[in-house]
Amino acid sequence: MTSYVGALDQGTTSTRFLLIDHDGREVASHQIELTQILPRPGWVEHDPKELWQHAVEVVTATLDKAHVSAADLVAIGIDNQRETTVVWDKRTGEALYNALVWQDTRTEDFVSEVSRRGGDLIRDRSGLIPATYFSASKICWILDHVEGARERAESGELLFGTVDTWLVWNLTGQHVSDVTNASRTMLMNIESLEWDDELLELFQIPRVMLPTIRPSTDASGTLKTKEELFGASVPVAAILGDQQAAMVGQACFSPGDTKCTYGTGNFVLVNTGPDLVRSTAGLLSTVCYQFDGERACYALEGSVAVTGSAVQWLRDQLGIIAHADEIEPLAASVEDTAGLYFVPAFSGLFAPYWRPDARGVVVGMARFHTKAHLARATLEAICYQTRDVVDAMAKETEKPLTELRVDGGITANKLCMQTQADVLGISVVRPEVLETTAHGVAFAAGLAVGYWKNRDEVQRLVRAGLTWTPVQNDAQRERGYASWKKAVLRTLDWIDEEPDDVK
Repeated sequence: MTSYVGALDQGTTSTRFLLIDHDGREVASHQIELTQILPRPGWVEHDPKELWQHAVEVVTATLDKAHVSAADLVAIGIDNQRETTVVWDKRTGEALYNALVWQDTRTEDFVSEVSRRGGDLIRDRSGLIPATYFSASKICWILDHVEGARERAESGELLFGTVDTWLVWNLTGQHVSDVTNASRTMLMNIESLEWDDELLELFQIPRVMLPTIRPSTDASGTLKTKEELFGASVPVAAILGDQQAAMVGQACFSPGDTKCTYGTGNFVLVNTGPDLVRSTAGLLSTVCYQFDGERACYALEGSVAVTGSAVQWLRDQLGIIAHADEIEPLAASVEDTAGLYFVPAFSGLFAPYWRPDARGVVVGMARFHTKAHLARATLEAICYQTRDVVDAMAKETEKPLTELRVDGGITANKLCMQTQADVLGISVVRPEVLETTAHGVAFAAGLAVGYWKNRDEVQRLVRAGLTWTPVQNDAQRERGYASWKKAVLRTLDWIDEEPDDVK
């Protein structure tokens, strides 16, 4: 009988389930767009109930499309948007508040105050830079703004989880997270891979509400879906944060392997192996993955908040395009931006700047400019923000990159990928499969249960696609980048203090 591995891919903008066969091919999939709740500037939320309902719907729909049952699945892997925070009632399973998404910046003042008291402790213990990006301050906001929540949390009535934990709790009834997601909370000790008591004390978060931290893969079969959900109990054999899943999907198993995933934001990771590298250039030290029975593999990461979502902004807020794929022909209708630069710092700047006070700007405008120039500047912004991170990464590792492996939806945009090669001055390599995140967690789950024998077998499944090489000369490249850096400076020091009604 033919068997498959399932991948539940819970992203920032959609929920998707894929069936992967032994050759690494997608057999069937189903995807549902996720509602973005934007109640105030800087606030980004998801409905936890919708996250769970969509998960069930996409699994059921995919099995129906493929004309198979849950009994045909040897395992399921889950990858998820990281840092997004859910707090729920342990007894009823009802969320106390909407999920606070990783992009949400409402805790900016709180993070600044905590950073003054314990910034060095946070950096040392968690490997992260104090920022609204991570889960800790989001937990505190919910505990302090929902009536009675803090007291209930201290008495053991409430549970916290990132999106993986929320889904696994609903799927299996167990309260767990993997090391990759736990490493994004600002509460896990990056060396011991356990919750850190001093960080918990700093943020005043009760340990009792936190999940058990586990490796990224589980060969024991202790995590299984409830039989009544899909008609059969299936092992949940792998959990990975989405960017770490993409590292596995790109077969970045060796130190120095580097990839960039283009999604709602951009995320560049370089594998540093079992060695924890602490950044001095605005990057994050994070767990890349930990396969069952092995030491953790670490990575350096540079995160960019707004890239693909800038294209959505052109579509949804400005109406410049009706569909995301219209941006390429529109941008290609002009030879260049004619000096126009767009820095989409809608919720501040992430790596390597870490400036929550920044806000988006369009600079260099003249009466001559059209929507086509803005479209092209949006694609260039994706590429320049990636260069900011790649340059910091080369400084940190003391080893300039010779190629960048890329994946994610925007990599279908050939103009953007050629621009990326020009901006970086190195080759940009795209695999045959663009959405490597879901494939990565499927590979991890399959490895855990022996569906694939080893990582070498998985590496052979990552098939080559397209390669872009630079056509710009060095002078053009550096001139454009210098102007970009000037544009970035225009975004800074915009937010002084939020109005009282949004604190």
